[in-house]
Amino acid sequence: MNGIPILSIMLLVPMVAALACLYASAGNARRIALGATLLDLALGALMWAQFDVSGAAPQWQFVEFHPIFGRFAWALGIDGIALMLIMLTVFLMPICIAASWQSIQKRVPEYMALFLVVEVLMIGTFSAQDLFLFYIFFEAGLIPMYLIIGIWGGPRRIYASYKFFLYTLLGSVLMLIAMLWMAHEAGTTEIPVLLNHNFPVGAQNWLWLAFFASFAVKVPMWPVHTWLPDAHVEAPTAGSVILAGVMLKLGGYGFIRFSVPMFPQASEALIWVILSLSMIAVVYTSLVALVQADMKKLIAYSSVAHMAIVTIGLFAFNQQGLEGAMIVMLSHGLVSGALFLCVGVIYDRLHTREIDRYGGLAENMPRYALFFMLFTMASIGLPGTSGFVGELLSLMGIYQVSSIATVVCTTGIILGAAYMLYLYRRIVFGALTKPDVKAMPDLSKREIAFLLPIALAVLWMGIYPESFLRPMRADVATLVARVAQAKPIGDAQLAVSTVEPADAGAEGAHQ
Repeated sequence: MNGIPILSIMLLVPMVAALACLYASAGNARRIALGATLLDLALGALMWAQFDVSGAAPQWQFVEFHPIFGRFAWALGIDGIALMLIMLTVFLMPICIAASWQSIQKRVPEYMALFLVVEVLMIGTFSAQDLFLFYIFFEAGLIPMYLIIGIWGGPRRIYASYKFFLYTLLGSVLMLIAMLWMAHEAGTTEIPVLLNHNFPVGAQNWLWLAFFASFAVKVPMWPVHTWLPDAHVEAPTAGSVILAGVMLKLGGYGFIRFSVPMFPQASEALIWVILSLSMIAVVYTSLVALVQADMKKLIAYSSVAHMAIVTIGLFAFNQQGLEGAMIVMLSHGLVSGALFLCVGVIYDRLHTREIDRYGGLAENMPRYALFFMLFTMASIGLPGTSGFVGELLSLMGIYQVSSIATVVCTTGIILGAAYMLYLYRRIVFGALTKPDVKAMPDLSKREIAFLLPIALAVLWMGIYPESFLRPMRADVATLVARVAQAKPIGDAQLAVSTVEPADAGAEGAHQ
């Protein structure tokens, strides 16, 4: 694949397909969108197969660099971290198109085109190697999702779309100012160069806070998370899938790509901010999830709790924490997306998300109950599923920094089991007494077709996580080496005694 600009091709395919959708009928628009997303998935799989995980290759692979004007360039390239997030994007996109096949009947060509544009911007964000190219992709992703929520969303879609847009945009203004200063100070906008540039310690705190203002909203961290439940509740099913599955990962990617390696001293000095907000988020949003009556809101609050595990792992300054955070991001992208799809399946039948309207679905929808159970267990972190691997590694990593944060986050995981099992019991078990619920048919072949790949991926990641960890391992090790000097001293380290042990024979005689 040397010389083939595969990343540019992966951006070009959905962009051309989006333009074609605008001039096609509803049926053809669906087929064009599905074909383009499947082609990008095939290209992503090919790229993964060709990615060198031996450590002998340069850190950045599939690099493209074409100067445009001044310092600005069309610069693309990926490492193992970006590769995994791009694969998550291209994997979920055809599933989103399939999930929208029947539920979206209004302005179908525009809907499909916007989803393809979302795919372009997400892949662009993860592969951009120029500072301002990253910013353009990162911020432009707001526009299609704003339109998807505002046009095809629920009754309060206008309020939710404005709240989503304003929350996520305002924090990014500070990040742009910080980027301008960084480009001036370092004399370059190339991200690989900036990753090894030592910014003045006095300026790092301000730069870190500027980036934090943007990434914390995207993750989202408490207390700037309130846009997420509204956006999820009002968004169409596929919109919720891509919002939770990919767009929330932009903040985590930003932390691991910019905040930690570029501002290591500031990350160490301000780690208390991350730990404090993450601990509050894990417990508070889990408690809030317990009392939700709307299925989408419950899953949305669970997303905030899971992403708090991500932020804690990202700032653990060690291999386990960073690898665990990445696996949690990948797992959450799959599992939360699948849970929203499960909600969408029964919403299409009964047109309500109220938990109390359901019950006893195990009797008339056994296939649905089986898939829903698997994704519920993965969300809880059952061993053998993707959720267990990521949470275990993240907690192992953060234990080396703060035992208190580890205990609090473990409490949040227990609460997560409580609200997810409570949700599952109320929907799937119990007596099947409501006539309209009793009349609901089980999963169709189309619904099985978009739930089964996620189920297999969740089990694959849980049983053989090494296939996902291997591409990232060298890049995570490079990042750990970069921030080693700023690594905080943990409170859970064993103290090694320097006193010589007493003579065994003398001790025996004394006894």
